[in-house]
Amino acid sequence: MRVNMKKGFTLIELLIVIVIIGILAAIAIPKFAATKDKAKLASVRTDIRNYETAEEAYFSDYSTYGTSADLIAAKAYAMSNGNSVGGTDTADSTSYSIEIKNASISTPPDHCSVTQNTGATTDGQIICQ
Repeated sequence: MRVNMKKGFTLIELLIVIVIIGILAAIAIPKFAATKDKAKLASVRTDIRNYETAEEAYFSDYSTYGTSADLIAAKAYAMSNGNSVGGTDTADSTSYSIEIKNASISTPPDHCSVTQNTGATTDGQIICQ
């Protein structure tokens, strides 16, 4: 009597394992990309909050609000890597508004804005779109 002592996996077993790994990867990769976008948007929101704090400090020193360039020149503010002014960046003696975006965010919302003392109903609220 002859006993077959070959040990190992058959080709079908290996293919099934590869298919299962492929399915799991197809599920996980989009979730990971969405998580990266959420983290980038969180950095935009943080930059907006830091901007508001820097504006109040600038106002305390100069009795006027400054643009982001004014705040950066006064070394009161710096944006995170990947974030930039997305459009609105205005300031005067009584109000300010800014929009910060991150171009590497793949799906909306990809930018946030805030206004202060402009008469808008959303003054002081961070709005992300």
